[in-house]
Amino acid sequence: MRKPRESKRMSDEAVKERTGKTWAEWFKILDHAGAKKWQHKEISAYLRDEQKVGPWWCQMVAVDYEHARGIREKFQKCDGEFAASGSRTLSVPMTKLYEAWTDEKLRRLWLPGTRMEITTATPNKSLRAKWNDGKSRLSVNFYAKGSGKSQAAVDHMKLASSTESAKMKSYWFNALDRLQKILEG
Repeated sequence: MRKPRESKRMSDEAVKERTGKTWAEWFKILDHAGAKKWQHKEISAYLRDEQKVGPWWCQMVAVDYEHARGIREKFQKCDGEFAASGSRTLSVPMTKLYEAWTDEKLRRLWLPGTRMEITTATPNKSLRAKWNDGKSRLSVNFYAKGSGKSQAAVDHMKLASSTESAKMKSYWFNALDRLQKILEG
């Protein structure tokens, strides 16, 4: 049985190969600069402007620093909100995957007992929904992945905590497993 992937910090060797420094070296540089008191944008800007780190690596180093220093919790976005995400590529056409989300009867087969209210939908492209009577929100994007394949990418936003985010990440992994069995089975 498949399990959700755990996000793990990239190894020291990998980050040094790509940035010239290990995690400990980056954290020491940021501590010395006073980054413990900065917002995410300030940390990223410092890495970009003063340390000449590329855009993707600015984010990677800043987020890992924030996690290591307790500035940001796991699953917490830089705006302070908590979210969980998941995606799955299925061997079905886009229209079939999109319908599994928008047809309430079909959706109940793989999302039993849930309260999901679609608020906006662009056929075969995306949908937005209220979850659990609007306590949190969903954004689902659909992507073509070649002949007869498509992907659904779920972003579950406005969650209450890191714990709830971890729970929902696992929930979406299992829900997408159920969806895959129904559509491909």
